[in-house]
Amino acid sequence: MSSLTADFLGRRLNSPLVLASGIWGTTVSLLARAGRAGCGAVTAKSCGPDPRPGHVNPTCVDWGNGLINAIGLANPGAQEEVSLLAAAQPALHALDVPLIASIFAGTAQEFGEVAAIVAQAQPDFIEINISCPNVHSEFGEPFAANAVAAAEVTQAVRRAVPAIPIIVKLAPNVPDITRIGRAVVAAGADALCAVNTMPGMVIDAESGQPILANRSGGLSGPALKPIALKCVYDLHRAFPDVPIIGTGGVVTGTDAVEMIMAGATLVGVGSAVYYRGPDAITAIRAELAAWLEGHTVADLAAIRGCAHREPIYTAVPTGAPIPAAH
Repeated sequence: MSSLTADFLGRRLNSPLVLASGIWGTTVSLLARAGRAGCGAVTAKSCGPDPRPGHVNPTCVDWGNGLINAIGLANPGAQEEVSLLAAAQPALHALDVPLIASIFAGTAQEFGEVAAIVAQAQPDFIEINISCPNVHSEFGEPFAANAVAAAEVTQAVRRAVPAIPIIVKLAPNVPDITRIGRAVVAAGADALCAVNTMPGMVIDAESGQPILANRSGGLSGPALKPIALKCVYDLHRAFPDVPIIGTGGVVTGTDAVEMIMAGATLVGVGSAVYYRGPDAITAIRAELAAWLEGHTVADLAAIRGCAHREPIYTAVPTGAPIPAAH
């Protein structure tokens, strides 16, 4: 039987699937449900320095090729989040499923402060969300858009929580994601998450107005997968020894296979829950296992990064006729 275990920052996970931040909040029952469903790790909803109500409805729309959302980082604030995280820990530890706390803030100093507060709950990892695209008007340019700013945030968190491994969540809409990746790894990031949602907008042709109350939001779902794959591919090529959580458009087990082939160590699952219901994680895990068995692949390491190998086919010279199909 093929193995689905994955080594990540000193932990042996029983599955490469990770519940993405914001999908099922931070309640004990839902995070534990994700663990029982087949996630090797779960990410809590991002929290910041203060409580935020988020944006008014409509905040999420299925536009036909994916989702677009502008939830607006709704959260109870770091102090309240600590109790939620601490309550979830026993249930997750009983399942041997690590907890990833996710944080955001408006300045590098605030990131450090939020990390220190959240660390009181002793999460296994902390994810630094420097790339949320739907609060631009409130926070200005995302930290993920600037290598210097991204490094400053990473350094602040590293100083605040020297004993907890940190993961930096990157944005897809930058000229060179490896430049940002290089900066945060040099500043102390232990792993990368690629990627957050892609900024976009949908307009109602009848009213002539953007559908989201926030006007713009972040694209996720199937339309994001090719972008996420390219980002994971580029990051793995640049930093082959840095673990990556590949996130974006993973809806099936085959999607997860492709993300691992691009170089991902783990695979984030988010909007699949919308498309396939609460049993999506169980289904994706089963499909991933079936793919490995069907292709006689012993473990995930055998396919990780294989997209970087030299192609086995013979290229057709430019201008040469393409052989007819038989």
